[in-house]
Amino acid sequence: MSVQPCPGVKVPEATARVARASNPQGTTAMWVRDRLDGLWTDDDFSAWYSRDGRPGISPAQLATVCVLQFLLNLSDRQAAEAVRCRVDFKYALGLELEDPGFHHSVLTDFRDRLAEQGRADRLLDLALARLAAAGLVKERGAQRTDSTHVLAAARDLTRLELVTEAVRAALEELARDAPELLDDLVDEGWAERYGRPVRLCAQPTRPATRLQQAGADAFVLLTRIQGGVPARAVGPMARALRQILVQQYVLDRHGRPRPRTDKDGLPPGGRQIRSPYDLDTRFALRGNTRWSGYLLHVTETCDVGSPNVITDVATTTPTRDTAAVPGIHDRLARRALLPGEHFMDGGYLSVALLYQARNEHRVTLIGPVKASGGWQHREQTGFARDDFTIDFDHHQVTCPRGQTSTAWVQAPSQAPYISARFHPRQCEPCPVRASCTRGPTARVVYFLPRHLHELQAQNRADQQDPAWRKRYATRSGVEGTIAEFALGHQARRCRYHGMTKTHVQHVLTAIAVNIERLSHHDDQQTTPTRRPRRPTAFQQYIDAHHLPRPLWWRQGK
Repeated sequence: MSVQPCPGVKVPEATARVARASNPQGTTAMWVRDRLDGLWTDDDFSAWYSRDGRPGISPAQLATVCVLQFLLNLSDRQAAEAVRCRVDFKYALGLELEDPGFHHSVLTDFRDRLAEQGRADRLLDLALARLAAAGLVKERGAQRTDSTHVLAAARDLTRLELVTEAVRAALEELARDAPELLDDLVDEGWAERYGRPVRLCAQPTRPATRLQQAGADAFVLLTRIQGGVPARAVGPMARALRQILVQQYVLDRHGRPRPRTDKDGLPPGGRQIRSPYDLDTRFALRGNTRWSGYLLHVTETCDVGSPNVITDVATTTPTRDTAAVPGIHDRLARRALLPGEHFMDGGYLSVALLYQARNEHRVTLIGPVKASGGWQHREQTGFARDDFTIDFDHHQVTCPRGQTSTAWVQAPSQAPYISARFHPRQCEPCPVRASCTRGPTARVVYFLPRHLHELQAQNRADQQDPAWRKRYATRSGVEGTIAEFALGHQARRCRYHGMTKTHVQHVLTAIAVNIERLSHHDDQQTTPTRRPRRPTAFQQYIDAHHLPRPLWWRQGK
C-alpha cells in the first residue's frame, strides 16, 4: 500500500460554511484545524508505506481520526460513523460534505502499523513538534512525572485455566492453519476437554489430575507441531504454549511432564505468563494493589501561567519506577523538550539518577530520596549511618563514641557502595553496642562514594527546608492528570492485547488530552469568565434578612 496525497490541505468552502453555521463557537475538532492547521501531513508518514502499491487512505487523516476517537472515547465503528456524519470531523479532516468516509476496520489496520518499529512515539514526536512550533510548549521549563497501573485486556486465570486455555488456543490455531495435523490426534476426550473456552468454578473437580492431563496433552501437541510444521511457520499460540509448558512443568525420569512444585523452582510471579493471548502482561503487587498488566508513566509540563502539556508517555512491564527515568529523559532530549526541573516522587529517585540526570541532561530532579533501610531509621532509635563521620581523604569512619574504622573496602560485589568495618575489639566492650548493631560481629557502615554521598546529604537537608517543600508541592498536580487519564479516557484498562498496542492507546490518549487542554485554554483566553451561579429563592431570602449562609467554593469561598 502506498500513500495517496491528502486532499484536505484546505477545508472545502461548503464544509467550512456549514461547520461555522452549525458550530459558531467551534469544537475541539475544529480547533485542531484552525489553531494547528492539522497535526500532521502525509509527508510525515511516507516512510511507513512502500513507494509502489494500491493508494491508501491519507495517513494524516487516519491519525487525526484516531486522536479524536480517543478524545471522545469512541469505538472504531462510532469513529467511522462520526467521519461520515459529523460536520466538525469533516472540517478537521478537510473533507467534502458528501465524502462517504471509510470502513471502521481501516482504523485497526492503521493502529497495527503504528505499533511497529516505535512509530507510536514518532507520532507523539510529530504532535509535540507542531505544538512547539505554535509556541504552546517549550524546553527547560518545569515538568513532573507519575505512574499508574494498567489492567490487561485478559481474564485472570488460575494455573489449570492457563494451561488448558493455552492448549485450546493452539488447537484453534492449528485447525485454521494446518488441520491435517489434528486428524489422528483429536478424539472424543480432546473434544470434551478443549471444545469450548475454559471457565472453571472456584473449586473444580480433580484439579491435580486435570492439570497433569493438560500438561500431557500440551507435550503431545507440541511434539506433533515440531515434527509437522517448519520452525518459521509456527504460530504465536503454539509459541505461547511452549513457553507456558516450560514455566509450569518439568519432565520426570520417564520423560513425561508433571506440574512444577516449589522444590522444582517456579518462576517468580513477575515473570510468569498470565494469558496465552497476551504474553507481555505480568502480575504486580504494590501496596494493597494487585493487578495483571502494565505500568503507565505520564510526564507533563507544569509551568505557572501556561497549560500543562503531556510531553511523554511510557508503557512498561511492572518494574521499579527508577528504571523508567533514563528512557524518559532520552525521549525528551530527542524531542528537544528536556525540563530544567523535573518533579518526581520518591519511587522514581535514587542518588545515582540525581547525578546522572544532572550531568548527562542538565536536569535537576526534585523529590525525596528514600531514607536508609536500616532498623535504626525504621525504629527511629540507635545510631544510624548519618551519625557516623566519614573522612574520604583518609579513608576512615568515626563512630559516635570516637572509634575509627579499621578497614575501608570497595568491593565490586557491593558497588557502588563502600563499606567501613570496625574491629570486634572496638565494639564488644562498647556500652552502647545494642544501639549501634544487632549483629554477632562488629558494626559495618555502608555509604556511597563522595560525589554521591554529598548529593544524598544535600537532598536530605533540602527535605527539611520549608521553601523546598513548597516547591515540591508542585508535583502533586500530576495526580489529577493520572485521574484524567484513568477516569476520563479509560487509560487504566487496555483496549488491545500486547504492550506495543497498549502503548499506541496511551500515546493517542496523551495527544487527545493535549488537544483538549489547549483548546479549552484558548477558549478561556477569548471568552469572559463565567458568572457565578444565581442564588436560589431561599438564599435570596436569607440575604434579604442579612443572615449568614455558607458559600460554595465556586461562589467565592
